[in-house]
Amino acid sequence: MNKILLVEDNREVAGILFDYFESLEMELDYADNGELGLQLALNGNFDMIILDLMLPRMDGLTVCNKLRDAGNTTPVLMLTALDSRDDMLTGFQHGADDYLTKPFDLEILEARMNALIKRYRGKIAPTQLIFGPVTINQKTRKAYREEKLLALNPTTYTILEMLCARAPEIVTRQEISEKLWDESEPNNDVLRSHIYQLRNQLDKPFEKPLLVTIPKIGFRLEMSE
Repeated sequence: MNKILLVEDNREVAGILFDYFESLEMELDYADNGELGLQLALNGNFDMIILDLMLPRMDGLTVCNKLRDAGNTTPVLMLTALDSRDDMLTGFQHGADDYLTKPFDLEILEARMNALIKRYRGKIAPTQLIFGPVTINQKTRKAYREEKLLALNPTTYTILEMLCARAPEIVTRQEISEKLWDESEPNNDVLRSHIYQLRNQLDKPFEKPLLVTIPKIGFRLEMSE
C-alpha cells in the first residue's frame, strides 16, 4: 500500500483527492499548511508527497527546499494553479520531481504519481558507485562528495547515478530522458533545470567541477587536473 502525504489548504480539493485515492486503497496523511506539511514529511515515511504551492504559514517552494536541504528524497509532485513556464521551472529548481496544474485529471495525476513512486523505489542493490570524490550508496540512495551529503531529489539522484555508473563516458540527453520519463519526455527546459539543480549540489560548493556538458550530445563526469 502506497503512503501519500497531501499538503493542500483547499479542503474541497483535498476531499476529492482523499475519496479518489482511498478508493485505490492508498493511505493518505494530510496537512492544510506548509509548516505542518514539512513536519509530517520530515518525520514520516511516505512514498509520495503532493504539495500545493500557495499555502498558509509556509509556501510550497520553501517546504520543498527545506526537505531537500535536510536530505529528504521522497518524490514531490507540485499541484498548483500557477501554470506559466517560469512557475514550472521554478518548481523544478526548488526540488520538485513533477508539476501538475489545476484543474487536473485524477487519472493523469495517478499515472504520474505511480511513475514517480516506481522510479523512487527502483531496483535498489546494496552496492556503491565511486568516481573520484563522489560516492553513491545505492541501498540508501544517498550521494556524497568528499563525504558531504548532497541534497538531491529522486530525479537529480537518478541522473547522478547514471553519470557515475558510466564515468568518464558520456551519457546522452536521450538516454537520460528515456530513463526519467519513458514515453512522456518533457521539453528541454525541464532536463536543463534538473541538470542545473544537480550542478548546484555537485559542483558549486567545491573548488573543481565534475559535471561537464557535451554540447548537443549529453553530459559526463570528468576529473580535472
